[in-house]
Amino acid sequence: MSRKSAGAVFIFCVAGLLMFLANGLCSCHQHPQLKAIANDPIVKGAADSSNQHIVDSAVSLLKSGYIVLRMGLGADSRMLAQMNRKDKSYSHCGIVMVENGYPFVYHSIGGENNPDARLRRDSARFFFSPVYNMALAIVRYDLDSGKLDELGRVVRAYYRQRPKFDLKFDLRTDDKLYCSEFVYKAVNKAARDTAYIGTTSAAGLRFVGIDNLFVTPHAHIIWQTAFK
Repeated sequence: MSRKSAGAVFIFCVAGLLMFLANGLCSCHQHPQLKAIANDPIVKGAADSSNQHIVDSAVSLLKSGYIVLRMGLGADSRMLAQMNRKDKSYSHCGIVMVENGYPFVYHSIGGENNPDARLRRDSARFFFSPVYNMALAIVRYDLDSGKLDELGRVVRAYYRQRPKFDLKFDLRTDDKLYCSEFVYKAVNKAARDTAYIGTTSAAGLRFVGIDNLFVTPHAHIIWQTAFK
């Protein structure tokens, strides 16, 4: 595919995604309180016990600073995955922070079930729910302990600001962030390296694809699977 054709595909995907988000066809739902996780109907709705075992295994591996990836079931997820230039396996991402002994995922997303479209903090078990996703992955960066601590401070600072989801996919602004942009900016700030995670360019547009987050020498996929 030529660069021009790739750029056209990207623009088409973004336009389609905006229509889906505008109509509320987002593949995520609001997170339950931690105390209600065991009885959450979304978690209990996964009929295959082997899938729930996958979620349990994934949650047990999480540490602060890990990046989590997932591939949703909806058409919007398929379009987001098409924004990836090298690996189209995943459509959404977030940053893990272990708080009070439990991993939570900070991530930016829009849709009718996140009506204010602001940066979210979801339980990891909810983020990984097999009801709405078909594949998962966990990524570790080669950040030292000091930079991981800094990443925690950066992530929580963003969460205090609660930026909205960026429907324009504009990297030049910080008041609104799309999912991979949030991870890209938070990790690069913590690493103190603007090129630690790179970007993709197509037809004069610069953006962060989900694959920019893990197709890099700094990233190591430590676990990945697909639901049955």
